[in-house]
Amino acid sequence: MSDRPSTPLLDQIARPADMKGLSDSQLVQLAHELRQETISAVSATGGHLGAGLGVVELTVALHAVFNTPRDKLIWDVSHQSYPHKILTERRDRIRTLRTKGGLSGFTKRSESPYDPFGAAHSSTSISAALGFSVARDLGGVVPEGLGEAIAVIGDGSMSAGMAFEAMNNAGHLNKRMIVILNDNEMSIAPPVGALSSYLSRLYAEEPFQELKAVAKGAASLLPEPFREGAKRAKDMLKGLAVGGTMFESLGFSYIGPIDGHDLHQLLPVLRTVKARAKGPILIHVLTKKGKGYAPAEAARDRGHATAKFDVVTGKQHKAPSNAPSYTGVFGDELVKLAAKDDKICAVTAAMPDGTGLSLMAERYPSRCFDVGIAEQHGVTFAAGLAAGGMKPFCAMYSTFLQRGYDQVVHDVAIQRLPVRFAIDRAGLVGADGATHAGSFDIGFMSNLPGMVVMAASDEAELVHMVHTAAAHDAGPIAFRYPRGEGEGVEMPEVPQLLEIGKGRMIQAGKRVALLSFGTRLGEVRKAAEALSAKGITPTIADARFAKPLDREMILQLVADHEALITIEEGAVGGFGSHVAQLLADEGVFDAGFKFRSMVLPDTFIDQASPADMYETAAMNAPQIEAKVLEVLGVAQIGEKRA
Repeated sequence: MSDRPSTPLLDQIARPADMKGLSDSQLVQLAHELRQETISAVSATGGHLGAGLGVVELTVALHAVFNTPRDKLIWDVSHQSYPHKILTERRDRIRTLRTKGGLSGFTKRSESPYDPFGAAHSSTSISAALGFSVARDLGGVVPEGLGEAIAVIGDGSMSAGMAFEAMNNAGHLNKRMIVILNDNEMSIAPPVGALSSYLSRLYAEEPFQELKAVAKGAASLLPEPFREGAKRAKDMLKGLAVGGTMFESLGFSYIGPIDGHDLHQLLPVLRTVKARAKGPILIHVLTKKGKGYAPAEAARDRGHATAKFDVVTGKQHKAPSNAPSYTGVFGDELVKLAAKDDKICAVTAAMPDGTGLSLMAERYPSRCFDVGIAEQHGVTFAAGLAAGGMKPFCAMYSTFLQRGYDQVVHDVAIQRLPVRFAIDRAGLVGADGATHAGSFDIGFMSNLPGMVVMAASDEAELVHMVHTAAAHDAGPIAFRYPRGEGEGVEMPEVPQLLEIGKGRMIQAGKRVALLSFGTRLGEVRKAAEALSAKGITPTIADARFAKPLDREMILQLVADHEALITIEEGAVGGFGSHVAQLLADEGVFDAGFKFRSMVLPDTFIDQASPADMYETAAMNAPQIEAKVLEVLGVAQIGEKRA
């Protein structure tokens, strides 16, 4: 196609084995073409651009030197895996990224043998690589064989405790494995904490220039036998404030830092490591996120996540917004509260933009904390803030809060500390797929004694819930809301303080009651409209609370109707299960009362648009309508809707 870049060398590469005969200068050309193809593909699909552009040369070097898929190449988080996918027999599908039936935006075991380990959360790669190394030495058998284990982890991901736990264990076991620290000084937000400063000290200008020269000597970088130049480089690093000694104290041989965009440095280092390394080794590589594409390099987030865009200008093609986003509503309301109450503070884990806290960080920087990719620490830090008399909002995506669940239980719930959990990305999220779906938080939060769990049915309700959470000091409280735009409802001028555990009636009807928890309420209303044309007018109620349940309202719905159907954007074991438990305890089923619960199916749903994902989950208006007709014993008229 005329709008595709010219890639004559890349066109000859279907798989990494095809790279083996290329000269180093040809690999440089291949990297250039791979970068252009990545930009072109993401411009058509949208997705994570900056991370992939930052590792183009590293991707080429790794596949040229090692023998994937026998050698296991594990990308941490794997936002950066698009160039890897292009080189590993998936170029013909790269323009299906993050779409229904297309390639995943992350590595995925079921997609390709070149993806030995699926990833979309951070800091797992070193643990997995160590597992592969031990499996290899114990005689494990996999179809492609077991060779080297190589983990590529970013400096942001390295800030999480799990990475250090894995390195400590790897150093103890002394297995041959390779960790590449991809240091771009930029995770999703600028990485925070002492580690980032430490890495910055490591490549102060003078040592880096000298190491750059040493790197071209390749073998001279490895411990034993040392050439004089390598020994000077190593001693120089150790002479810095901390130097490579932190990694070496964990049992890793340390090499670097080297320029991750210079294949004349990368290739000899990787070849020498492959030939000579014995135990665990860490290669510290410096890269730039968004490298080689000016609009990404100039963007504040280095092109981390983009919509479809124009390759020449970088201008993104975003659909005009008809309503405020839930995330934006939360962020705005929190700032209003913080202006009135100096005890309000906020904690997030490397997602200040994604959770809507950027405005809070700008206005009240001393009360807004980005703890890095460290959800466990973030939750307990918020617990400490609460114990110290502050009013912390712990803002995390549902899927990431899972990583801090033990801390939610032990450090927050058991101590009844008033931490306010703002749970973003609730329900199915679209292009990021199963790894980012917020499917389980209703269940895992509602199970905890003393935890209050709310779900907003629209953006106006979210306003009320933010204010209700701020005023709730009796214990922990959580409110969940989805990704994307609200319903376009009128926003309240004065927020309400909701009565804890009380729902609201939306519409009075007969025979069947629809009890919605969360933003399926819009689909419930559409289903009710369709049913009214068939002479059925259901009652509609918005539960607002999954914990504590509005016992009085629910039992009244039972008393006044033949059937009750609950609808929620979560897995089995959540709101509907708690309602069923209440009804069972009250003996409601003894008299033959009809009850149904609409929840996400017992499967991980692959990426598609949210509407398509909810269609797959059978939770859109037509399926809600069909459920009502089924429970009332009314046959569908005409052809059943898809």
